[in-house]
Amino acid sequence: MPESLAAQASPGAAPAIAELRLPAVWQRLVFISDLHLCEELPRTGAAFESLLATVQADALFILGDLFEYWVGDDMLAQPFEAHCANALRQATARLPIHVLRGNRDFLLGERFFAATGCVDLADPTALRASWGESLLVTHGDALCIADTAYQQFRAQVRQPAWQAALLARPLEERLALARQMRAASRSGDRAPESYADADPALCCQWLEAVAARHLIHGHTHRPGRDRLPCDGWRDVLSDWELDQPQPRADMLIWSREGVQRQSLV
Repeated sequence: MPESLAAQASPGAAPAIAELRLPAVWQRLVFISDLHLCEELPRTGAAFESLLATVQADALFILGDLFEYWVGDDMLAQPFEAHCANALRQATARLPIHVLRGNRDFLLGERFFAATGCVDLADPTALRASWGESLLVTHGDALCIADTAYQQFRAQVRQPAWQAALLARPLEERLALARQMRAASRSGDRAPESYADADPALCCQWLEAVAARHLIHGHTHRPGRDRLPCDGWRDVLSDWELDQPQPRADMLIWSREGVQRQSLV
């Protein structure tokens, strides 16, 4: 089981950073994020299933927002979500898949992990490789502290009492609410560059708390690599969008050679 490492206390700091020591036989790890799976994106879903069937890795890490929305594990009875769960179940029979909750699917629960065979990954987690390197992974939304309104919303919806109250409502009501919020969000779509990015000083604080120099996250939809003020590195995963004229999807591969990016388009 992961052990907990205390993070330094300051606004925006993670209350605890989990630690996962990787088996010595794991020499190649793959990371993806922000697939936003839903029925309206069939090509994106098909690309994900293809990756599950063909990826060459010792483990796959999904760093949040696997689904466009997830309003409770009773969604497993829905045809599309049941299909996705079955694809994950088949894939976990051949390789470990770790799933971290994002801002869209923070209600993924025990039934989802039992049904799919995926491993519940804490956000954030420090990964310790057998070759002596460490990597810090997170969804990324908690690092975007300049967006104070979102951070207040995030703090509210992560409270167990709030989640219990929502999950007590009928599934159709929760689905309608999620669709309404999704439509409102899309009506106000802006370029990713106009949204708050991960705070560099906070990235460094998290890295220093776990003695790591490399951070991987998603969420911001701004793929690339940045040098951090603490002489560390930040790799940002792309979102997946294969149903639009300009398709995009990538993955990051971590091995003894470092972290490398590979396009899946």
